[in-house]
Amino acid sequence: MSSVLLNVRDLPLRLDTPGVDEARRTQAALTDQLSDYVLPRLVQLDAPLLVVVGGSTGAGKSTLVNSLVGEQVTESGVLRPTTRSPVLVHHPDDAEWFRPDRILPDLPRTFAVGNDSYALRLASSTKIPPGLAILDAPDVDSIDQGNRDLAAQLLAAADLWLFVTSAARYADQVPWDYLRQAAERSTSVAVVLDRTSDEAVSEVRGHLARMMTSRGLSDSPLFTVSESGLDAEGLLPPDTVAPIVGWLHDLAADPKARQMVVRRTLDGAVRHVVMRAHDVADALDAQIEVAESFYREAETVQRKALDEISTRTSDGTLLRGEVLASWQEFVGTGELLKSVEEKVSRIRDRFVDGMTGKRTRAAEVLEAIETGIHMLLVEHAESAAEQISRAWTSTRPGRHLLDSQRGFDRASQDFRVRAERMVHDWRQSVLDLVRVEGADKRMTARFLAFGVNGIGVALMVTMLARTSDGPGAAAPGRKLLDAIFGEAAVDDMIERAHADLDSRVAALFEAELTRFNALLDSPETLKTVQAGLRESARRAEYARHADFLDTETTS
Repeated sequence: MSSVLLNVRDLPLRLDTPGVDEARRTQAALTDQLSDYVLPRLVQLDAPLLVVVGGSTGAGKSTLVNSLVGEQVTESGVLRPTTRSPVLVHHPDDAEWFRPDRILPDLPRTFAVGNDSYALRLASSTKIPPGLAILDAPDVDSIDQGNRDLAAQLLAAADLWLFVTSAARYADQVPWDYLRQAAERSTSVAVVLDRTSDEAVSEVRGHLARMMTSRGLSDSPLFTVSESGLDAEGLLPPDTVAPIVGWLHDLAADPKARQMVVRRTLDGAVRHVVMRAHDVADALDAQIEVAESFYREAETVQRKALDEISTRTSDGTLLRGEVLASWQEFVGTGELLKSVEEKVSRIRDRFVDGMTGKRTRAAEVLEAIETGIHMLLVEHAESAAEQISRAWTSTRPGRHLLDSQRGFDRASQDFRVRAERMVHDWRQSVLDLVRVEGADKRMTARFLAFGVNGIGVALMVTMLARTSDGPGAAAPGRKLLDAIFGEAAVDDMIERAHADLDSRVAALFEAELTRFNALLDSPETLKTVQAGLRESARRAEYARHADFLDTETTS
């Protein structure tokens, strides 16, 4: 069962899909049921029988609890809501069972009388038998939401529900909603018809009994407490509550009967948890469908951006503007091509003499290429972010997901810096490629004339126009590279340089995609969690049946 708790509690339901609110409420209720009742009770089956007294506002629960115990242990009030701080009454010998890490482990403990709704007040009394504990819960129909939530939590932690109603309130809808849930879970229930005049007892009791039968509670005991005055201590006359007191004391004194009540409620709780766990798992289908759609849309946009960048860094698009001007300044008007075709001695004389100026212009071309690629990356990152954001927010789950986020319609704030660093690193890798491939050619006239930077520029420009038609502006660079390295080697260098750029761009954009995907759980994660919840629920159901059969055989 602990695996069911972990799977249910950690179940991701982030997306605002149809029915998700109900699934979240079910998830919270199952988590409370498991942590407040099922798991604590499973590890301590011998703990005292916990009777939670709940019911409608003004039904007289606190007075009834005091009268059942035989002394004032809980306070009622004139103003509504009355009972605020829940009170758990137990025999002094049973105090150890109610340590904070056992029954209702999430509720803090207190021994002081007060109105702290989030603390469980412990009160011991020798008038209550060992093996029995009575908890006075807030009203299930309280005007205070905190009281109603606490009442629901306490009732879900009960071995036995003692539901208190009155002639004036017995047909109210809210209490019957709780009783219906009790019937669905096979929870042990007893109903007390309180504050009923002798004249109305027969009619009201008969009607109430028929309502119980029609709602699956025909086996539940029904007690009647006649309307009567209170004694000096604020207690009902002993004879009016004697049938209830006797029944509870008999349960406390009979271990077998007590265990029967506990096991019935526990078995029903486990069965209910298993059933509703499958419901919550089913709710993940919609989450998975939307997550797959969001992932697919984001990946499609991202892939399109990467393809366009790859195309535009090879079709000559970037050989315009500043890049083209710097390149033309570097090669001159046909001077580079003529120089390549001249004899080695003339090349050495011409370019070694003007080496400094030529290499300075090479650096200018490198910077222009870096700037052009950087602008291309920023342009596509901004466009991709806007497209993904628009696609997601066209749906209700997407709007809900991005409403609380800022800046997702733009590239991330540090993208420009990361893109600039990436392009610079790629440039250095191209120059390193030139150094490695030209290791045995560095003393040639052509290599000496242009150096690593100049040849690197020629390689980059040639790469940027690798798929363009015709010789174009990159032709002189290709001529130079072929003359130094040979045509086959140049083709390989161009391919490697472009593949390296594509790889670095993909890694850069992957971080942008991750930024979106981090907002939701991946479809694979959701499917794994869903399968895990269903499997743990199946194991819990098998264990429940095995335990039931063992109990039947033993009894």
